[in-house]
Amino acid sequence: MRQRAVRISALALAVTAAMGASAFAPPAHAVQAPHAARSSAGHEATSAALRDLVEKGGQPGVAAKAVDDKGSWYGSAGHADTATGRERSPGDHFRGASITKTFIATVLLQLEAEGRLSLDDTVEAWLPGLVRGNGYDGSRITLRRLLNHTSGIANYTADPEFVHNAAGPGFPEHRYDTHTPEELVAIALKYPPLPDPEKTPSYSNTNFVIAGMVIEKATGHSYAQEATRRIIRPLRLRGTSFPGTSPRMPDPHPVAYSRFHQDAPDAGIHDTTEQNMTWLGAAGDVISTTGDLNRFQRALIRGELLPPAQMKEMLDEVPLGDGTGYGLGVEFAQLSCGVKVVGKSGRTNGSLSAMVGTPDGKHQLTFNVNGDWLPDRSLYVNAIEAEFCGRKPLPPRGSATPLPDSLARSGG
Repeated sequence: MRQRAVRISALALAVTAAMGASAFAPPAHAVQAPHAARSSAGHEATSAALRDLVEKGGQPGVAAKAVDDKGSWYGSAGHADTATGRERSPGDHFRGASITKTFIATVLLQLEAEGRLSLDDTVEAWLPGLVRGNGYDGSRITLRRLLNHTSGIANYTADPEFVHNAAGPGFPEHRYDTHTPEELVAIALKYPPLPDPEKTPSYSNTNFVIAGMVIEKATGHSYAQEATRRIIRPLRLRGTSFPGTSPRMPDPHPVAYSRFHQDAPDAGIHDTTEQNMTWLGAAGDVISTTGDLNRFQRALIRGELLPPAQMKEMLDEVPLGDGTGYGLGVEFAQLSCGVKVVGKSGRTNGSLSAMVGTPDGKHQLTFNVNGDWLPDRSLYVNAIEAEFCGRKPLPPRGSATPLPDSLARSGG
């Protein structure tokens, strides 16, 4: 059942009222004339890729931070606010969307290491009756299959009515709606299971909504409380949080510009900064910063959060046959220069993000774009290629490093 969350930002209310229905069209020159990215030796290609996201991709702005054995680097292009010309900053908070899934998988793997559950447990064992009917049998779906997208459970954010309201033209009316996990799962179960999911994995936000419910059943605490206690506090991720029903963003933050997942060049641009993220919940509600996500991934891959056995499980890749693959709450990609990276990407209203690094934990990159349209998907991959290959990729005509699946869909 949906409820309206309290609208607690007076400024946002005033802006919404002034705009009529939160429609927002930034001045054309604000998008066309980005500020130069801050650069340093070794990151020139990444700086150029950031500029391309704004100049060629028409994005409002982008901020990125990289860490390697030579230290850390920050770069940006474009604007945090196109109306005022405010630039992106290293401390910007943004919605990480499906990067949440790495936090959720880490918590479940920690619980396994503590003997409180097994990834070979079934959904039915933990949540009796939740996944049943219309061809579904929760007693045949393990927790592992939730985390690597081999469950066959349909993706609720593919439901046309739901995505229209949560991330499409219905957003202005529904931006403050609260959704329960049970409601989201029920939407998914209206659709039959996907065929041969273990042979043909299929990305589904429903998997991680259910995983969040398992965490609560196993611990008596919400996934947000457990991730905060187990990951955020120990790593001192001071810019990272799970908002619950609050639609607000902590300062500083960019304006989140959205075309409501309409990629037409003339699609209107809207301010979606305030939104109730229970429409993604455990599948994608985390708020963080570039620095925090680099620190999180660096600690995770270096074995600071999981014992070796669970780390091996997380990095057990299910290949998709196109140079990408799924682990447990993470994704893999083979770049054009032969470097393999692991991490997670995410897309939600007004935000595109990626948190990636090398499997040895020595080199990380996190970037966020405060827009959500994809006129040329290769521009997002290029930022990753530039950082880890040291150059902009030059793929043969008609081919390129595949786009992470979570950037290719609504609520990814």
